[in-house]
Amino acid sequence: MHPMRDTADILPRRVLSFVFQWKLDWTRTPMTDPTATCLFCRIMRGEIPSKKVHEDDHVFAFEDIHPQAPTHVLIIPKKHFAGLKEAQAADAEVIGRCHLAAAQIARQRDIEHGYRTVLNVGPGAGQSVFHLHVHLLGGRNLTWPPG
Repeated sequence: MHPMRDTADILPRRVLSFVFQWKLDWTRTPMTDPTATCLFCRIMRGEIPSKKVHEDDHVFAFEDIHPQAPTHVLIIPKKHFAGLKEAQAADAEVIGRCHLAAAQIARQRDIEHGYRTVLNVGPGAGQSVFHLHVHLLGGRNLTWPPG
């Protein structure tokens, strides 16, 4: 490793290389088990490095590798489903638990004065990983409309 290279720069590059390999693997793998190739499922299993923030029986949370705010955490249900439009009534509790985990993380980071939770639904809204996830954004002024 180069002595002048910041070690904080290594994790994102390693994750990006995993993402690239994941996309290659995904095109070669039959879709019998969506969790086998799901980027977030692989992060949750520890196959891809992440900066874990929170974990309980229902949800897993980790730092976003391309933060859009000082706090940018992704909260995912441990149960795999692609997104909100694929959710069933039985998934309502775990979706709620994702938001409660976001509130807990916001309290821990002292950003309760203002934060946002976001669910992107579909590629047109910016969803690029098809495992439901809640973005927790905070630590700066958030304007409206968001994008």
